Amino acid sequence: MPDGERDLLRPVARALPFGRALLAAHERFLSAGTTAGVRDVVADSWRRSLRSGVDPDRPAPPVALTDADLRAYRSEHPLRHALPVVRGLLLDAAVTEGFLVALTDADGRLLWLAGDADVRRAVETVGFVEGAAWDEAHAGTNAPGTALATGHDVQVHGAEHFTRSVQPWSCTAAVLRDPGGRALGALDVTGRDAAASALMLSLVRATAAAVEADLRARVLARGPGPAGGAGWPAASVSGGWPLTRGSGDDPALAVPEGRDAPTTARLEVLRPGSGVLHTRGAPALALSLRHAELLLLLAEHPRGLHADELAVLLHPEAMSDVAVRAEVSRLRRAAGPLVDRSRPYRLADPLGTDVAGVREALAAGDLRAALDRYAGPVLPRSRAPGVEQVRDALASDVRAAVLHATDPVVLERWLDREEGAEDWQAWERLVAVTPPGSAAHARAVGRLDLLVRRLGTGPAAHPWR
Repeated sequence: MPDGERDLLRPVARALPFGRALLAAHERFLSAGTTAGVRDVVADSWRRSLRSGVDPDRPAPPVALTDADLRAYRSEHPLRHALPVVRGLLLDAAVTEGFLVALTDADGRLLWLAGDADVRRAVETVGFVEGAAWDEAHAGTNAPGTALATGHDVQVHGAEHFTRSVQPWSCTAAVLRDPGGRALGALDVTGRDAAASALMLSLVRATAAAVEADLRARVLARGPGPAGGAGWPAASVSGGWPLTRGSGDDPALAVPEGRDAPTTARLEVLRPGSGVLHTRGAPALALSLRHAELLLLLAEHPRGLHADELAVLLHPEAMSDVAVRAEVSRLRRAAGPLVDRSRPYRLADPLGTDVAGVREALAAGDLRAALDRYAGPVLPRSRAPGVEQVRDALASDVRAAVLHATDPVVLERWLDREEGAEDWQAWERLVAVTPPGSAAHARAVGRLDLLVRRLGTGPAAHPWR
């Protein structure tokens, strides 16, 4: 890692004497322009803040978006899809631990704020409110603004903030990018000293990685072209390459479109068991649950994951970086050269997955093929947060496609599965697309009646009759 990037990521929480030293360094900078004893990332940000004309005593981040404009902008912004991921991995902890979680756009405007109510009321006094511009040019040094200015994850502790009114607070932020690498905004956690801890850095980075993986999956499911809303090309979604069969190849392996060489391995995680790795020229390898989780996460994050990110995605409470490194070493012995020896950890070659195969069929609008490939939930025994995110997103995408289907065969195949057996909306959809008097229609009406009796709910006068 380059020295500059290492400095950006270094945790900065310190004891009280460090806080006093920072305050003194901040005063020296404002009076004499010196930056001795200050991290380079902070010193550079102070200089940018000063050049931008930010007043350290009276910051005035403008509220650039209000009310209806803010609601309309958020409803179209790609990061609206990040909310469930952030809520599942970060927000619940923030509420109980006294933090505030924020999502900004690429210009540093605060789009969503949530978390501890007391913290939220307190930071409102410094202008940290939804719609306000917290880029460096308006608010001075702060984690989301400085992360967007540098393009890297950033922690800002106490008096490292340029403006004095914000110095009681600390924060950690990561840039969120679309599948093409363009910055969409930043994910930020704000609170007291613990908001700039090493653990918080790991949590924010892992959540950002999960958000970006979810965005890649959504792009692939939408398919190429402007219909996706943001104009992202599906080909940029690594780890989920569209797969086609190669003539004479092992049926478990596939050729990624646009690539000269076939994938050398394919991972199955949708069938019973922990997972199976198919490698060209070798027998199928039954994986342990942990190794299947690791390979799936690396396939979903082709840019790579650091040990602390993998620890959070695998087990945020009880897995250390050392344990992750040991598991990766064991995985290399089991899977051969598939896992690169780089840092962060990444795959040496593209790894096809049956998850990607389902996404490809959905993107092509071939729901029958999607259901053929969707043999069941992703690694159903896994409780790793990163795997649960992949599992929930894929199940949601398959179900959403089914609920829009006009093909009764597709609907009946979904309803015959354990996941779909009590799917009220799917039974209603089957009623809508089948002619009255047909066997499928009668079956759907009967099942809806059964669900009403079993669940003790439902409309008094059934509209499906």
